[in-house]
Amino acid sequence: MSTENPLPQTGVGISRTMTSGVRTRRMMAFVVDAIIIAVLTSIMYVVVAVLGIVTLSLGWLLFPAVFPCVALLYNASTLGSRDAATIGMRLMGLQVRFEDGASMTMLQALAHTLLFYVSVTILTPFVLLLSLFTRHKQLLHDLLLGVIAVNSDQ
Repeated sequence: MSTENPLPQTGVGISRTMTSGVRTRRMMAFVVDAIIIAVLTSIMYVVVAVLGIVTLSLGWLLFPAVFPCVALLYNASTLGSRDAATIGMRLMGLQVRFEDGASMTMLQALAHTLLFYVSVTILTPFVLLLSLFTRHKQLLHDLLLGVIAVNSDQ
């Protein structure tokens, strides 16, 4: 975990400017990340197809696991990185941090990603509604882990 605190604290915790415009940019970041995951998944499908040919169709048993593995690895490795953001979030100027400013570890980022996909699977498209009623525009998986999406330029 990072010992530095890049998030300036106010008397009440996270300031409004730190979460201003986060919801819209987070949705745009999701679209960018979905495109990146789709490209990576397509590449892995080709790899698995070739592996299936080489292993006389045994490798084709990996097809159902390709998308979940790519999505989990992409999100966990980027959210758990020093930048605390996926590539889409970086392009939109966002980071995901704990309220004390610490970034997530790889394991916490994996839990965040798993909770995201479970909540999206169950609540789609209502998963975004929760952000209308939470103080820091958090989604369900953010609340469960205690993280906040903030502007990275703060």
